[in-house]
Amino acid sequence: MNENGLPENAYRELKENEVYQPIIPDDKPLPEITTYSVLWGMFYAVIFSAAAAYLGLKIGQVFEAAIPIAILAVGLSTLLKRKNVLSENVIIQSIGASSGVIVAGAIFTIPGLYILGVDANFWQVLLSSLFGGILGILFLIPFRRYFVKDMHGEFPFPEATATTEVLVAGESGGEQAKILLKALIVGGVYDFFVSGFGLWKEVVSTRVFTWGEKLSSTLKLEFNMNIGAAVMGLGYIVGLKYALIIASGSFLAWWVILPTIYYIGQFNPEPIFNALKPIAQMTPSEIFSQYVRHIGIGGIAAAGMIGIIKSHKIIVGAFKLAFNELTGKTQQEDNAIKADRTQTDINMKWWSVFLISALLGIFIFFLLLVVDGNVLYALTGLAIVTVIAFLFTTVAARAIAIVGTNPVSGMTLMTLIISSVILVSIGLKGKEGMLAALIIGGVVCTALSMAGGFVTDLKIGYWIGTTPRTQERYKFLGTLLASISVGGVIFMLHKTFGFGPGGLEAPQASAMAAVLEPLMTGQPAPWILYLAGVILAIILEFIGIPPLAFALGMYLPLHLNTPILAGGIIAHLVLKSTSDKKIQNARKEKGTLIASGFIAGGAIMGVIAATIVFIGQAVTSNDSWSMMMILGTEHWAESSSAEILGFFMFGSLLIYMYKESKKVKLD
Repeated sequence: MNENGLPENAYRELKENEVYQPIIPDDKPLPEITTYSVLWGMFYAVIFSAAAAYLGLKIGQVFEAAIPIAILAVGLSTLLKRKNVLSENVIIQSIGASSGVIVAGAIFTIPGLYILGVDANFWQVLLSSLFGGILGILFLIPFRRYFVKDMHGEFPFPEATATTEVLVAGESGGEQAKILLKALIVGGVYDFFVSGFGLWKEVVSTRVFTWGEKLSSTLKLEFNMNIGAAVMGLGYIVGLKYALIIASGSFLAWWVILPTIYYIGQFNPEPIFNALKPIAQMTPSEIFSQYVRHIGIGGIAAAGMIGIIKSHKIIVGAFKLAFNELTGKTQQEDNAIKADRTQTDINMKWWSVFLISALLGIFIFFLLLVVDGNVLYALTGLAIVTVIAFLFTTVAARAIAIVGTNPVSGMTLMTLIISSVILVSIGLKGKEGMLAALIIGGVVCTALSMAGGFVTDLKIGYWIGTTPRTQERYKFLGTLLASISVGGVIFMLHKTFGFGPGGLEAPQASAMAAVLEPLMTGQPAPWILYLAGVILAIILEFIGIPPLAFALGMYLPLHLNTPILAGGIIAHLVLKSTSDKKIQNARKEKGTLIASGFIAGGAIMGVIAATIVFIGQAVTSNDSWSMMMILGTEHWAESSSAEILGFFMFGSLLIYMYKESKKVKLD
């Protein structure tokens, strides 16, 4: 095993005839599936599922479990003085990380049923999550080699990078572990000072200045930025190329399209596209959510279709392989593939059996528990789920690979709209139609969330050298446990508190329900905005700009894209700070470690801050309780002074990142 961390060519594109050799050699595997790794992976899957579901529904914060679980796995193996546990820790993380993706898929949609007055039962909640997770795994497997191996160095994989650095540094120790630990503490404390103590504002805006407020009020033109260390670290790993493309999409949305819509809205005093008030009375954020974001959704959908068309040879090849294996035509080739352990997937015969079984299970689920025995409705639901989940799987995987953010809510919203139109056209409407549409949305949402999360797991395994087939098999176990846990939590919270007004807010599901209800009652969807996004994506593809990255920029809020650009700029400056290739590589590697530490620290502190707030609310029975109330910083955190301080602190963090990345010791 490589004791010095990841190989030099782990993150860059390979030269001609160059081969990436993982830390764990193909012919010298470490133990992967042991009682230790499976039991701890199962434990984290259950615990983190319950915690994430509680916190997500109670306070509207959904955290990714991958990095916290990786840190806990490394810490436990160090405490127990276990040696050579790198592969075991990958499996622990892979099983346990099922929790976060299953939670995201479930709480974005299922509580919407209760908000709309549809009383879903436990089995509907459980099975929608379970079948969605299974589909996400199965649909991603044929694309594993393409995203993980063939496109080596093409995509930055920011979350996978951060998690891998945590696992590798924890195993190898030494200088790398010290750098990562220091960055984790700095990033974690910095983010906790913001989200926990409210010492300065988390999202800063030019509105804090007189000129900025004037621009915002008259032209709806403003600049926002999340000044968190974790988001900036994400941008560092993403790099300047993709950061610029994402930011360009965001700037077009916020600084060109949004002011234009506002200007045109001055001449129309009536609300447009199911809006509750006229454009002239909206804030920039309201205009973005009500109109501009739909252009981004259309762009994401079109970019996904373009990706499918461009990847048609890969798709056809995957299905051809499955067919040949089913008919016994590739036994000799299959044996040759199996010799390469680190590139061995689940046998396509078994994959085909699993897929057919899953689709049959979804049909029976819809038939018996969703559409009350109507075969046409059940077949329609199955067709919608299969086609949309399959087509959008590559979109989810590509989005995670590029920027570490899965636009699952946007794709689910598109699924709900398409589902509603189709279901209404065949006569399924009203509460029965809402039930069917949201269950379909829940399955698709979970499938896409799982696909994005699982490609991260597989990339981690590729860099380190674990067996993909092992990760694929045991991901099903994590999915089952997470689905049971999430289903129980959602059902219990519904019975105890309820969702919507007077209960738990469930903000994402509330938004889905608000979109679905008018569609089921005959109100129009903003098709013209979706079409604008489609046309824009096609134009971008023709001129050579990656449409998915650009559309992601249009879909995500401006305050999340600007720190990504800041991190990308720092990465570029660090790389250009010297012309010596050896020093360049050393500085880039150290910067990646620091960025990974920032992401890990932010993730851990985000969980801790949310947990403290949840416990405080439970103990005091005060839904607005926060640590800021105890410290007396609640009003300060929203003041102009705190916002200006936020600009200063973020600038200081960028300077720290740049200077620390340049401090390298060469052997």
